[in-house]
Amino acid sequence: MNQAAMFKLSYGLFVLTARDGKKDNGCIINTATQVTSEPNRIAIAVNKTNYTHDMVMKTSAFTVSIISQDADFDLFQHFGFQSGRDVDKFEGFTSCKRSSNGTMVVTSGTNAYISASVVSTMDLGTHTLFIADVTDGDVLTDVSSATYEYYHKNIKPQPQKPEKKNEGKTVWRCKICGYEYVGEELPADFICPLCKHPASDFEKVSL
Repeated sequence: MNQAAMFKLSYGLFVLTARDGKKDNGCIINTATQVTSEPNRIAIAVNKTNYTHDMVMKTSAFTVSIISQDADFDLFQHFGFQSGRDVDKFEGFTSCKRSSNGTMVVTSGTNAYISASVVSTMDLGTHTLFIADVTDGDVLTDVSSATYEYYHKNIKPQPQKPEKKNEGKTVWRCKICGYEYVGEELPADFICPLCKHPASDFEKVSL
């Protein structure tokens, strides 16, 4: 099977936010879609390793802020390359407002938001699928939404040639953020120190 076929599916990109007590948090997801219009329901799939996943599971409330083509890489680094278990992602973050369900809306680099209340879940192994009733939403700008393909072509920094000091060495590059690991073999359990993606998201770079 050619795995690249999966990349032709039309993915969007979203900041998923939740609130547990006084704690706000958010993470980047690429699966959010409307599943019915009557009642108005959406579905999101969230990796179980994300702290936001646990918050949604506990509180049943969330907001997805739809990322637009105006977004820069800093937005992805802020919400995707660090864990809410270690940092407060909303401390000092001013490009936001609170939705009617109490969760945060990201207002910069996004074009709309949808808030929802979970009605059912499905265990997908590595992820949980949340089905939720839409409770609020609004359009913020007319800028087009950023697809997964647009992100890779226009937002994510493009890989650079390996540094001179690495010539003659084997380099493994993260396909998500561009981090480079130098070594003959990449450990099977290696986790990217920048974006936290596994060894399967690294590729061997020809020097």
